[in-house]
Amino acid sequence: MRILVTNDDGIDSVGLHVLARAMREHGDVVIVAPDSEYSGAGAAIGALHVMHPEVHKVDVEGIDESWSVTGAPALCVMFARLGAFGPVDLVVSGINPGANVGRSVYHSGTVGAALTARNGKISGVAVSQSIEGFGVDGQAWEEIIQGQLWESAAEVASVVVRGLVADPPSEAQVLNVNVPNLPMEEIKGWRYTEVGLLPPRAVSSATLRPIEGRSEAFHVDMSWGDAVDLPVATDTGALMHGEVSVTWLSKISAMEPAEDLSIVAGLDTLLTR
Repeated sequence: MRILVTNDDGIDSVGLHVLARAMREHGDVVIVAPDSEYSGAGAAIGALHVMHPEVHKVDVEGIDESWSVTGAPALCVMFARLGAFGPVDLVVSGINPGANVGRSVYHSGTVGAALTARNGKISGVAVSQSIEGFGVDGQAWEEIIQGQLWESAAEVASVVVRGLVADPPSEAQVLNVNVPNLPMEEIKGWRYTEVGLLPPRAVSSATLRPIEGRSEAFHVDMSWGDAVDLPVATDTGALMHGEVSVTWLSKISAMEPAEDLSIVAGLDTLLTR
C-alpha cells in the first residue's frame, strides 16, 4: 500500500506533517503538496499552459519522500495519478484547520484533492478539524491554529484508513472526515452524516469599500453570521455536537430533467430539421 498525503494549506503545514506520520503504519507514505496556501481551490488544477508548474524535493521529518508543487492540491494528485511520483493506492488529504462541511465541501481544496483521486480511480480521504473564533473574535490565524489538537484528527484518520486498507471498496470512493478540535476523551462519538446546508459559521454578507486614492477600485468587506445549529444527522450538526462526522461523497451525475417546456420548445425549434 502506497499512500499519497496532500493538503491545501501548503507543504509547511503542521497538520500535513502530523497526518503523514500517522499514515506510516498503513503503508509507504509520499507527500505531494502545494508549495503555498491553496485553501478554497476546490478541485481546480489551474491553467497548465500558463502556469508551467514546478516540482521540488523537500524534507519533512519522519517522511522518506516529500515533494512540493507550484500548484493546487488537485494538481498534485493529478500528477501523482499520472505516475509522476510512482504508484499510488490511496490519497489522504489534510489535516485541514477548519471544518469542511455543508456548502464549504464544494469549495474545499482538501476535499477537491480527494475528488481528483477518485477521477483517477483511486479512493480519497479528506480530513479536517474544527477551529474556533476565526473571522469572529478578531484573532489572527496563527494564534488560532496554535490551539489545534492535530493528534486527535490524526488518530481518527488513522482508524478510518486502517479500515479502508483492510476492506477496500469495490470502486474508488471519497470519504469526508471532520473531527472536533477536542481531546480524544472529550469527543462524544461519531456518525455517518449527510452534507448539511451550511458550515458552522458562514460569511453572511459582502460589501464594496472604495480604495482611497484609486478611482473605481474597491476592497470587499465580508461579515460573519451567527453560528448555526443544524440537525445532528448532518455533517455540520454532528461536528457542532462534538461528534466526528463521516460522509461518503457522491459523484456528479445527471438528474431527471426538470419540467421546463420552454427549454424543450426552444431546442426543438432550433435543432429539429
